[in-house]
Amino acid sequence: MKKFLSDFNKLIKLRLTLTVVFSASICFLMGSKQQGDINWINWVILTVGGFLVTGAANGFNEIIEKDLDKLMKRTMDRPIPSGHMTTGQALVLSLIMGIAGTYLLLRLNFPTGVLAVFSIFLYAFVYTPMKRKSPIAVFIGAFPGALPPLIGYFAAFHEPRISWIPVILFLIQFVWQFPHFWAIAWVLDEDYKRAGFQLLPTTKQDKTSAFMTLASTIILIPVSLMPTIYLMPSGQAFGGNIYGAIALIAGLYFCWQAVQLYQNRDVTSAKQLMYTSFFYLPLLQLTLLFDFIAK
Repeated sequence: MKKFLSDFNKLIKLRLTLTVVFSASICFLMGSKQQGDINWINWVILTVGGFLVTGAANGFNEIIEKDLDKLMKRTMDRPIPSGHMTTGQALVLSLIMGIAGTYLLLRLNFPTGVLAVFSIFLYAFVYTPMKRKSPIAVFIGAFPGALPPLIGYFAAFHEPRISWIPVILFLIQFVWQFPHFWAIAWVLDEDYKRAGFQLLPTTKQDKTSAFMTLASTIILIPVSLMPTIYLMPSGQAFGGNIYGAIALIAGLYFCWQAVQLYQNRDVTSAKQLMYTSFFYLPLLQLTLLFDFIAK
């Protein structure tokens, strides 16, 4: 059982899955606060459903890339390439998770379930094969990667309606993914080349790739400040002064790390940028939530 759980965690990419669920949960709480009450049962349904759907998408990803995972040091111990799990077993587990997760999210409302299915399809069947064809894969992957805030926010409502709040939450996570993934791609460039993945903007660790990474962190600063500009029906800004100050400081520090990568163009600088990206997004989301609740 212990070995199965270890393999299962690797199949669903547990840390990535938990990060996605965290993002959706935070945005669910924002949506709930906006309408005045938190339905904790729905929060549990969202958390479990989001976990299953994300796990399914990651499972399909590993099934498709099973032969490529054998070529990379960081992935050769995953359950399928290591021989601990057959493709059929992984497929059954992924299908069960995908169907169960979608069913749970559909119970919340139709748009939430549809977005979940769309995210699985886009991540597993469009982004995954595109990684070996063109660097545009990062742009494609940024869409399913930014859907958790939309899914979480919409899940808080019985009848979701489009407003600027979920759009802003989506945009912040969308833009953040470019420096995040390009930093990872820089660090793992040698490993990725073994599998033929083309994820850096120019497919090389060169000045242009470093510049585009820096440009994305610069763009992220005004995007992250959008909550301080958008006014809700109450007349208050979606994000307050505390959020604005933290978003600006975090954005400038993120940008500074990208400047270091542009100047040095080495793996050490890329690692620092990557580590910063891990903390940047949850910091902004938690600050925005607490700032929002305090109103």
